[in-house]
Amino acid sequence: MPILHWLTREEDLKISGQAPYRLIEPVDEYSYGDMTTGNMIIQGDNLDALKALLPYYAGKAKCIYIDPPYNTKSAFQHYDDNLEHTKWLEVIYPRLEILRDLLKEDGSIWISIDDNEVHYLKIILDEIFGRKNFITNVVWQKKVSPANDALWFSGDHEHLLVYAKNKNLWRPNRLEKDATQQKFYNNPDDDPRGPWNSTAYTCAKTAEERPNLYYPIINPYTGKEVWPKKTRVWAFSQDRHEQNQREKKIYWGKDGTAKMPRFKKFLEGSKNVVPRSIWSYQDAGHTQESMIEGTILFGENRFSTPKPEKLIYKILRIATSNNDLILDSFLGSGTTAAVAHKIGRRYIGIEMSISAETHCSPRLRKVIDGEQGGISKIINWQGGGGFRFYRLGTPIFDENGSIRKGITFAQLGAHAWFSETKTPLPKIPDSPLLGIHGDTAYYLLFNGILKDKSVNGGNVLTSKVLESLPRHDGTKVIYGERCLFSASRLKECQITFKHTPYDIKGR
Repeated sequence: MPILHWLTREEDLKISGQAPYRLIEPVDEYSYGDMTTGNMIIQGDNLDALKALLPYYAGKAKCIYIDPPYNTKSAFQHYDDNLEHTKWLEVIYPRLEILRDLLKEDGSIWISIDDNEVHYLKIILDEIFGRKNFITNVVWQKKVSPANDALWFSGDHEHLLVYAKNKNLWRPNRLEKDATQQKFYNNPDDDPRGPWNSTAYTCAKTAEERPNLYYPIINPYTGKEVWPKKTRVWAFSQDRHEQNQREKKIYWGKDGTAKMPRFKKFLEGSKNVVPRSIWSYQDAGHTQESMIEGTILFGENRFSTPKPEKLIYKILRIATSNNDLILDSFLGSGTTAAVAHKIGRRYIGIEMSISAETHCSPRLRKVIDGEQGGISKIINWQGGGGFRFYRLGTPIFDENGSIRKGITFAQLGAHAWFSETKTPLPKIPDSPLLGIHGDTAYYLLFNGILKDKSVNGGNVLTSKVLESLPRHDGTKVIYGERCLFSASRLKECQITFKHTPYDIKGR
């Protein structure tokens, strides 16, 4: 498989592993509504924020949507969108690595990008997610009218690169027929079952290939016998044809004298349609629409490439179901969170700039209060719900690798568990036993969890401490400050001892 090389590639591949694990601290001032929903807006560098989420949300996001800087040489004030290619790759690669870890096995990632970096991005995504997990390149028609002042071509489209975490497990939701598709349904015979469309009553098989489909039928209006061509026989068996007659699904034309019948398919009860890879502005919105949405919400449009709510709505309808978790680590003005909130999805949004306070939080407050912009009228949004606002706190470990003062057992336990299992800690334990993964039990001796009042607080593995731990007869991994057991005793007890903090590596 081709691999993209750039000047600082080897150093850049290490960035996600070098990013510190930070705390995520709530800020009630910018939170709103029901704060028990689990919806999160995080202000801070998105690499650090993604790393902070790993111990709690690895493998949890059903859908990730990001709209990263495009490297278009049209910089805007929230991100440096004028990065040279090498710098752009340095920024995007480590973030994609962590995003993959946060995605569910049956989840998908959708990335908005334009022509400037789409080909570089495709190669990187092939490397990180696997070429076999590529789903499609959606072309979104972002403009209503052409840019007549363009020197070469009017740039009317953007791309949505779509990958699955595991293509064998991911399936898109089918969509209801849109207004354009519904126009093909009418009711010329005033059928009480409503509008219908018709398809050919024949199929592309010959009488020689399917002799059972070559038979005469009777036109009930004229009484004449009708045969299909030998090169194109009926699409239905004789039994199924008789059923179609009983159900009045055969159309012989307005006056009943058509040479060949057609099969009626009703709009009511018709199957949803498979998503297509070209999205028109009528169906998925356009940039002018999104700028109007921004102006109505904020009284100005500060973002040069905002996405309309209809675009995100279509993505989430295809990729998610009710209560699924959505993640956007380039949140911008908060569109993804707003749409996710309105359609009953949980969400985590990350925004590095002051816009988290000035745009994302106020926008979601309006959503909770029932604002009627964007997709609100389409889905009959009435308001409700809530979110909690967070900022990145101090790193778990200081510059020397030591655990910072004030770190709790639950915080360090989540990191130790993730370091071992690459999964989130299922629940906050009330004992040193973090949990059992496979056949191995994982323990953490830290911060007086054993209620030990000694100098070491029960953080040193001794015979007495071992006796006090919840029992597990299989292999054990125990984290602590020190161990007073010999190597032979550890082997006898099926214990692997690891030192805190040095053996808690995470990603």
